[in-house]
Amino acid sequence: MRVKTNGSIWKWALGMVGLVALMLCPLGTIAVAHAQTLTGRWVAQGRTLHNGEQEKAIFNLKQDGSKLTGTIRGMGFEVEIEGTVNGAHFEIFGKGWNDKKPFLVGDLLDGKLTGMQWDHKFEALPATSADEFPKLAYIEPPALHKVAYNGLAKTPPMGWNSWNLFADKVDDQTVRTMVDAMVSSGMRDAGYIYVNIDDTWEGLRDEHGVLHTNSKFPDMKALADYVHSKGLKIGIYSSPGPRTCGSYPASYGFEEQDAKMFAAWGFDFLKYDWCSASTIYSNDKLQPVYQRMGDALQSTGRPIVYSLCEYGMGGVEKWGPEVGGNLWRTTGDIRDEWDSMIDNIEKQVPTAPYAGPGHWNDPDMLEVGNGHMSADEYRTHMSLWSLTASPLLAGNDIRTMSDVTKSILLNKEVIAIDQDPLGKQASPVKNGDLETWVKPLADGGVAVGVVNLGASTATATVKASDLLPGKKVKSARDLWTHADVKFTDGSYSASVPSHGVLLLRVAAK
Repeated sequence: MRVKTNGSIWKWALGMVGLVALMLCPLGTIAVAHAQTLTGRWVAQGRTLHNGEQEKAIFNLKQDGSKLTGTIRGMGFEVEIEGTVNGAHFEIFGKGWNDKKPFLVGDLLDGKLTGMQWDHKFEALPATSADEFPKLAYIEPPALHKVAYNGLAKTPPMGWNSWNLFADKVDDQTVRTMVDAMVSSGMRDAGYIYVNIDDTWEGLRDEHGVLHTNSKFPDMKALADYVHSKGLKIGIYSSPGPRTCGSYPASYGFEEQDAKMFAAWGFDFLKYDWCSASTIYSNDKLQPVYQRMGDALQSTGRPIVYSLCEYGMGGVEKWGPEVGGNLWRTTGDIRDEWDSMIDNIEKQVPTAPYAGPGHWNDPDMLEVGNGHMSADEYRTHMSLWSLTASPLLAGNDIRTMSDVTKSILLNKEVIAIDQDPLGKQASPVKNGDLETWVKPLADGGVAVGVVNLGASTATATVKASDLLPGKKVKSARDLWTHADVKFTDGSYSASVPSHGVLLLRVAAK
């Protein structure tokens, strides 16, 4: 999850519902205090965090007629905004977020801007010099060198992440119940091994610089031990900036200390989210900044999967392995919507040559089972993530999965495509509303997925000559119906519903 710096970091925005909403507050006062214009600099005090700190945001806005531009600087991010003004009414979007609806809507009333940020009310006041964020000492990134491969993630990591479902409400007891459900539901046995705690676990640093947990997580070592006792592995979250996306203390200047702490607690996975690092470093510093934590993790001696979360900025697929990364985000945050899912997977296309054992492109977590897409759309989601050798990190409530959700997430034949040891990432060919993805497999065969992007049912035809040049089909299987199918005269055809998928595994003679 982050607030966006590159376009669609939905999680940031979601992760700071309270803060962003309040951040938006400053906007309000702006208008009133400046003769019916939103132009100005404003401050908003946000919610109280679980570690006792209070969020704050600074708005820098400029109104030009009906257009509104500027920035929002929070404790954990900085983002450009754009919006419209119509009389006393305004609507604001995160620049490049590609959201269909504004995240902030309000009006100028009684010398204040008041309105709604998503589901939260806000109002605002002008900023003074006392409201500015303190300046931090700049830490020069290290000289570039290659971090040795840690030998992990030889197939795409599989597991569960807390953010999509719980956001800042995740706590120790919730993680334990989810761990139990990973076992009882069959998720663990299907390969979903990592249970990853996302943002908002952090407390405060003491006089020695040690970062403690907040009250939601009273004993991280005990929690890690519990996860391990169930045959699972556990992951944690931080940022190379001074603050996480959710405004909590992060690892800037404490990389080695934090890495040793994560190792001592027994963690097996680290998600490292760019977030507030953007307020200190430009994007051309991504590689050395991520390298610093890669070195720190290596120095602990504990095998820890290293997940880079920088939203595909800086050509990360080209240098991710050089900093010790095992997977890296190639997109902004996914939403539980068809358009968002398809947009994220399409961004995988140019990254295909860089995927392979130990280093994977990551289009973000699975939304399967979260309720805002159809069963056909979720099957397409799972198929595309498997065809592109993407990490499979579920984000739904494992405890209450429907039979349909189970049939999707626990489809071992589809999972086998994702986990194929060859580690090749499929690339698509589009023909009208049909898009065909072909993934070479270690046994010499292929997986092929035909996605119907259109609004009505279509007939998909797969030709053996396109899949296995110079070879003949030995056998073929539909991985969603779990039925063998037959190629006749060198081709196979099937009906595919709108937003559905035909997914075959084809073996060569």
